[in-house]
Amino acid sequence: MEIKLIIENEEFSGRLYDNPTGRKIAEMLPLIIRMSRWGDEYYGSIGARFPLADDATDEMKVGELAYWPSGSAFCIFFGPTPVSHGNEPRMASEGNPFGMLKGDVSPLKKMGGSISVRVEKI
Repeated sequence: MEIKLIIENEEFSGRLYDNPTGRKIAEMLPLIIRMSRWGDEYYGSIGARFPLADDATDEMKVGELAYWPSGSAFCIFFGPTPVSHGNEPRMASEGNPFGMLKGDVSPLKKMGGSISVRVEKI
């Protein structure tokens, strides 16, 4: 499923993976999420609890979207976090990858410690 994220004055397009978490997120759209920054990751609670998926991992890709069960959080990865071992994005503990942003995500690096994100179907 194609999606867009509207963050401050920026719009990012992406897609949800065809996996259980991606399908659950799709059912919840549109979402407005207040997010906090942790290194080069934004995360915010979506008020839904999903189980840890079979493909759960703590290693993410730049632009990847994931659900963090420990915080019931929607996460956006755009670079290293405090637990990274280099330049790779890394989650604090395992989570469920469910989507990927397309194109340049570097504008996220210029945003502050707290943002509001609207996630919509295209």
